[in-house]
Amino acid sequence: MARSPRYGNLPNDANMLNPLLPIRFHDLRLKRRHRRVLDNLNLLIKDPGITVIMGPNGAGKSLTLRCLHGLIKPDRGSIALGALSVADSQRQQAMVFQHPVLLRRNVMQNLAFAKPEADHRELIDALTAVNLDDRAEQPARLLSGGEQQRLALARALLNQPKLLLLDEATASLDPASVLLIESLIRKQSQAGTKVILISHDQGQARRLADDVVFICRGQVVEHRPADAFFSHPESREAQAYLAGDIIV
Repeated sequence: MARSPRYGNLPNDANMLNPLLPIRFHDLRLKRRHRRVLDNLNLLIKDPGITVIMGPNGAGKSLTLRCLHGLIKPDRGSIALGALSVADSQRQQAMVFQHPVLLRRNVMQNLAFAKPEADHRELIDALTAVNLDDRAEQPARLLSGGEQQRLALARALLNQPKLLLLDEATASLDPASVLLIESLIRKQSQAGTKVILISHDQGQARRLADDVVFICRGQVVEHRPADAFFSHPESREAQAYLAGDIIV
């Protein structure tokens, strides 16, 4: 029996009032070095919860997320988040990258830079949530990889974004950091933030996803509820990917 989506248990205000939903990609095209890396990509994400984007290397997953966050402008096509454009929605978004970008400052100062009006207690609470309260005065770039990523997530969540984007945010991290980050992602989703994350880890996708978007060769070839995607993928590309085959 298929599980009930986690987002079905959200409070009504969290479930229905996210101003950045639905998210619509219409005929997105993008070229890099004379190669079309996004090829008329179309996608509708209308539900709250956690959407996981999967696909082979070079499929266009990261580029799709960067277009959504306004870091890259597509050559053609449009993106709408609710009634807002990408530019108008950026203050309500946050993004965490595979390799965290940290300031040459201590841990506390990295947080304070993200939210200058936050008081000391709010910053300490944010560090406590990621088990870094004892690292507040340590230079951020001297943290371990897992600690740096936890700091990047704490910084992203400080302004309570309506949309949280994560691009392979737990790749190559220690299991304890992965566990903590996944817990924070679930908690943020349950609070009403729409989460979209890229992951190559099928175990992680099965643990987190409410729905799965499968991208291949710059196009969305499948978008289904997570249970249906993992038990009965419809596209040949997704079937091959889940079987561990190489897709070229």
